[in-house]
Amino acid sequence: MDTTKTADPTAPEADTAEPKATEAKADLKDAPAAESAEAAEAPEADLTDEDLEDELHDEFDESEKKPEGVGAAASAVVAAGLGLVALSGSWVSRVIAERQTLVGQIESVNAATTEAKIEALYGDAWHMTALVNGVLSTLALLLAVFVLARPAFGAPGRTLPTWVRAVSWAAVALGALGVLLFGLMYFDILAPLPKAA
Repeated sequence: MDTTKTADPTAPEADTAEPKATEAKADLKDAPAAESAEAAEAPEADLTDEDLEDELHDEFDESEKKPEGVGAAASAVVAAGLGLVALSGSWVSRVIAERQTLVGQIESVNAATTEAKIEALYGDAWHMTALVNGVLSTLALLLAVFVLARPAFGAPGRTLPTWVRAVSWAAVALGALGVLLFGLMYFDILAPLPKAA
C-alpha cells in the first residue's frame, strides 16, 4: 500500500513547488559566478596585519611625496603684503620717524642755521621713513624672487601653481618699485628738502 501523500494539483502548495525548483536551478547557474567572486576576494582575506600596515604606509608615503606648495604660496602672499605695506607706509616706519622728529627737536635747539633746523626736524625723519620702508621693500623683493627661483633648484618638472607665480611677480613689481622710490627719497633725489630763503 502506498502511504505517500500526493499533492493536490489545485492546492496552493503545488504553486510554490514550481518556483522553488526554478530558484534551485537559478542557484546552480549562479554558483560558478559566486565561486569566482569568492576566489577574487580570497587574496584580500589572506592578507595579514603586517601586509595591511605596509599598504597603509605606502599610501602615506605617496601622499608625503607630493608636496602641495603651501610654503611657496604663503611666501608669495607675504611678499606681496610686504610690498604693499612698504609702499603705503608701515607702522614701524611711522614710529621711527616720530622718534627721529623728537630727536630732531632736541638737536634743533643747538642748530645755527635754518637749513640745519629743517634737516634736524624733518630731513632725518623722512630719511628714516624711507630707510625702513626701503628695507621692507627689499625683503618683499628678495622673498618673491626666492619663491620664483625655488622650483629651479627643486624636483625636476615641479612647477608652482599659476596664481602663486602671479602673486610672486606682483610682489617683485611692488618690491622693485618700493626699492626704487625709497632709494631716491633717501638720497634726496626724488623729494629734496626745501631750502630756507
